[in-house]
Amino acid sequence: MKTLLSIDELKTLIENSLAPSVSLYMPMQKAGTEIRQNPIRFKNLVREAEERLQAMEISSTEIEDLMQPVRELDQTEFWENQDDGLAIFISPRVFRYYRLPIECQELVVVGNQFHFKPLLHLINSDRHFYLLALSQKDIKFFEATRSELHEVEVENMPNSVDEALMYDETAKEGQFRIATSKGSNTNPFTRSQPGAFHGQGSPDKDQPQEVILQYFHAVDAALHEKLHDETAPLILAGVEYLHPIYREANTYPHLQEQAITKRPELFQADELHAQAWEIVEPLFHQPEQKAIDLYQQLAGERTGTTSSDIKEIISAAYYQRVDSLIVPLGQQIWSTFDPDTLAVDLHPEQQPEDGDLLDLAAIHTLLNGGTVYAVEPEKMPNDEPIAAIFRY
Repeated sequence: MKTLLSIDELKTLIENSLAPSVSLYMPMQKAGTEIRQNPIRFKNLVREAEERLQAMEISSTEIEDLMQPVRELDQTEFWENQDDGLAIFISPRVFRYYRLPIECQELVVVGNQFHFKPLLHLINSDRHFYLLALSQKDIKFFEATRSELHEVEVENMPNSVDEALMYDETAKEGQFRIATSKGSNTNPFTRSQPGAFHGQGSPDKDQPQEVILQYFHAVDAALHEKLHDETAPLILAGVEYLHPIYREANTYPHLQEQAITKRPELFQADELHAQAWEIVEPLFHQPEQKAIDLYQQLAGERTGTTSSDIKEIISAAYYQRVDSLIVPLGQQIWSTFDPDTLAVDLHPEQQPEDGDLLDLAAIHTLLNGGTVYAVEPEKMPNDEPIAAIFRY
């Protein structure tokens, strides 16, 4: 089981789709007595998929062989290891299933290719970010996505003030020595030469801040080596007075203004993760909003580079004309599509061998290098059923 598929893996699945392709989506109950309903609803979805396969006049033997790996999932261990949603993909040469960190609409799609639209919103918003939990006695660095948070070791990064600073017991009170980074004779991010004394003659209240600042210079120097080519957001967590001191030492250009102001040791990992996600989630939706704004601008100017006509868009997506596509989550336009003639036959309800044209447009846009944004229906520009920006 995978926790989440990437855009590259999605493209691989698209390219390996082979009829009949079965896509199952299921919201999961994670606690309470309702959790007992998960296996029952799962069996109902499998039964519905088999009925759809029968309607496509696929033999009982083929159906049995195709669906056997899915039936084998129905074990106690499988149900004990779930998240908010579940997605399963089955075809003659593919069997994959994924835990989803979001609830999804219960859905069965059987056709010539897999149905991915419910996952596009998740994939677009599940980019990685960094979290730096600060205190004078401990420091932790994490890499995270919407669904995962894990600690990462950073070479040469001090774990505490005591590790970063070598105190000279023979020095006068108020003096301290700045340590060099491990394995290095110099620290390019400190403002003074390593080994120099600081704090002598300064008021006592200034000394702790100066000590912490030099400590954070050492932390920043280590992070610079790790993140110098990165553009992912970095979130700070720690007591409030540490934040401005770290920002003075910081050289990473993607450190976010908003931070978590609490002692990191008081957080459970999932609480820390949840608060960090609240900060970065709006950042990940900015490209989506820019695409919506651009569509509305171009549509208003009548440039001819936008469309909300599904038949025009499906042809344009197939022939690599779509640069950006905006589709609504939880909605489908059922149809058959002939790629040879580009003929589209729309149906009010799903028929055997029907696919979702919204999903098909999204798939071909992705395969041809375009960008797809799956949004809540109320966010669709001008209340359109679909919206495309063409390359030409």
